[in-house]
Amino acid sequence: MMKNTVSTFLNSKIKGEKLTMLTAYDYSMAKLFDGCGINGILVGDSLGMVCLGYKDTLSVTMEDMIHHTKAVARGCDNCLVVGDMPFMSYQTSVYDAVKNAGRLIKEAGAHAVKLEGGASVCEQVEAIVKAQIPVMGHIGLTPQSVNMFGGFKVQGKSEDAAKALIEDAKKLEAAGVFSIVLECIPAKLAEIISKEVSVPTIGIGAGAGCDGQILVYQDMLNMFSDFKPKFVKTFANVGEAIKSGVTSYIKEVEEGVFPSEEHGFKIDEETLKKLY
Repeated sequence: MMKNTVSTFLNSKIKGEKLTMLTAYDYSMAKLFDGCGINGILVGDSLGMVCLGYKDTLSVTMEDMIHHTKAVARGCDNCLVVGDMPFMSYQTSVYDAVKNAGRLIKEAGAHAVKLEGGASVCEQVEAIVKAQIPVMGHIGLTPQSVNMFGGFKVQGKSEDAAKALIEDAKKLEAAGVFSIVLECIPAKLAEIISKEVSVPTIGIGAGAGCDGQILVYQDMLNMFSDFKPKFVKTFANVGEAIKSGVTSYIKEVEEGVFPSEEHGFKIDEETLKKLY
């Protein structure tokens, strides 16, 4: 299996090969995904919702991100590990942006960082890239801006909004990003953006015209029941399998079926006699 890097991501776009990414937040899932041959894993601040039970991503801290990214990095041999920069870890200043990006690389073992926004974060992107840290951009529905958007809504539907997203993508490319996540934007617009920039685009709810795709793994394996976005396809019903397994476990323990003799350990009969 070939090691995935920023260079291999760029080469995939040149060759017209689709990139695959998923989120992961712990060692065991990262190891499973890495073994499947996934190109990249994003340790997303989505962990706030799917792992920590927050209603959005805004409460996630740098400490949360470092803790989970460390675990994921330990499970990956071949895929590119991207650490998400949480809300207010880069918006406050260029200095904070570089410092916190550095922490995700140095302390957590990420290979790259992701931050949300277009023109407004280009100064931060440039500075992080100058510090020799690869940056993945993220435009469209940027969940950290949920309060400004008035909820989780499709972006870029008007002419002005669509043009602004195309410009944002170009500006991010000029600032030095190695790829751009396009979230919840019309498929035709995502296709235009993907052709306008030379770096790979990774879509989530942005149609098949992107250079790659990413999903939250709990969504695509049907393990998260709070809500299901329109763009999610269920690839395996793992949530139901887990419920079924746990229900069977409870039943067998209550009925005395588990553990059976085969699941136990033996002691020498002579030793046992001496205990009475």
